[in-house]
Amino acid sequence: MKKNNRGLIPLETTNHRLGERRFYPGTHTLLLLRRRQNKKQSLTGFTMIEILLVVIIIGILASLIVPRLSGRSEEARRQAAKADIMGGLALALDLYEADTGKYPSQLNDLLKEPSGVNNWRGPYLKRGISKDPWGSDYVYQAPGIYNTESYDLFSSGPDRKEGTDDDVTNWNVET
Repeated sequence: MKKNNRGLIPLETTNHRLGERRFYPGTHTLLLLRRRQNKKQSLTGFTMIEILLVVIIIGILASLIVPRLSGRSEEARRQAAKADIMGGLALALDLYEADTGKYPSQLNDLLKEPSGVNNWRGPYLKRGISKDPWGSDYVYQAPGIYNTESYDLFSSGPDRKEGTDDDVTNWNVET
């Protein structure tokens, strides 16, 4: 029997001149074994070093990206609080004042008619009084300390403490 350059006996040989094929008994098992070995080699996964390198690269990329995204989300929260204070709540308070001639004593007066108030045409907020982006209530005071002619409205910010530098307010404090 003839062997090929790998030392295997071919499953079939072809006589090119006559176009006939000859099969050698028992050779098919050798070829099947060789094919199974090749499949095992091709089905093997990544090495532990390759996996560790990928995990390290992902960790480095995450350490570069996460701080940038968290800073942006905090700025987005500040902008959302500013929009609530200067937008929706301010408009509702100004409408209340236009109807009744004075600002409400508390924010809940925007939702339910307080006793002793004339010309109340509310509710002035459709969805109720929302919390600030950090989950705290907005602080309202009328007449205001900083806005003596109207009202003070602010969020205590991410630290949830009133009077700190991270407060979001409807007034400008020069320091």
